[in-house]
Amino acid sequence: MKNPIKISFLIISIFCIFSCKTQKFSMPEYGKNETEKDIKIKKVHNFRTVGNIKNVDGRTLKEGKFYRSGNLYKLKKKSFKELENLGIKEIIDLRNSKEIAKKPDRLPTDIVYKNYSAFEDKGDQLDQAKKLVLKGKVNGSDADRRMLDFYKDYVTENPEMIRKIITEILDSDQPTLYHCTAGKDRTGITTALILTILKFDKETIYNDYLLSNNYREKLVDKRLTLANNLHFLYPKMDIKVLEKLSWVETDYLDAAFNEINKKYGSIDNYIQQVLKISENKRQEYIQKFTY
Repeated sequence: MKNPIKISFLIISIFCIFSCKTQKFSMPEYGKNETEKDIKIKKVHNFRTVGNIKNVDGRTLKEGKFYRSGNLYKLKKKSFKELENLGIKEIIDLRNSKEIAKKPDRLPTDIVYKNYSAFEDKGDQLDQAKKLVLKGKVNGSDADRRMLDFYKDYVTENPEMIRKIITEILDSDQPTLYHCTAGKDRTGITTALILTILKFDKETIYNDYLLSNNYREKLVDKRLTLANNLHFLYPKMDIKVLEKLSWVETDYLDAAFNEINKKYGSIDNYIQQVLKISENKRQEYIQKFTY
């Protein structure tokens, strides 16, 4: 029989830390309008295309231009053809070097792979944080604060890399797939910025963001249940930590946009000053990706 402790540690990841308290799980906020095309690719979570939505000028986002997902570590060779059929020629990996080293993408040889990380784990911060969680020194409130801080820092601490990510996607003439670990936070922020540039309203942008909860529901429920069943292994951990790291929340995306407004005055200033996208260039992108 396999060692249950070893099995449980294999499941723990950056966004999945087991809890031990038997209690009810809180319900996340879900996206209301599932206008995106959900694409089933085995062993790849939260894979979908952004499209079939209207911006403030009534223009519709072309489907199949942007694809987003979680990591491609378990992508099967028999699924390579599916990427080809979607026309995906380029992969942009938003994870940091340590995440990639542990779970590198499995890709066809003819796909262009690029890694642009706006977040690097200096000094094993994530490993240290995980140890604190295992010891019960991090609770749900701590996790919530850390998520809010992550969102604020992500959009402002490495502006050159954010600009490179956004322009790489928008300048591509081929369908591009961008992803992080779960396809919800870094990927969610990136999508929110792209949709803002293309002049979609807040409700549409936030709905797209929250759809990660819809598409990841079964996966997260499974992890939460497993965590609950393994409570005897980690008697000090707080299940709220796992919940906070598993779902997306409107407060998190609010934190990113509020930080942009605080530091740059407005999202339009951020687009022009940080992303270096002029109003004329912005209009070019709108014409390119909408009809």
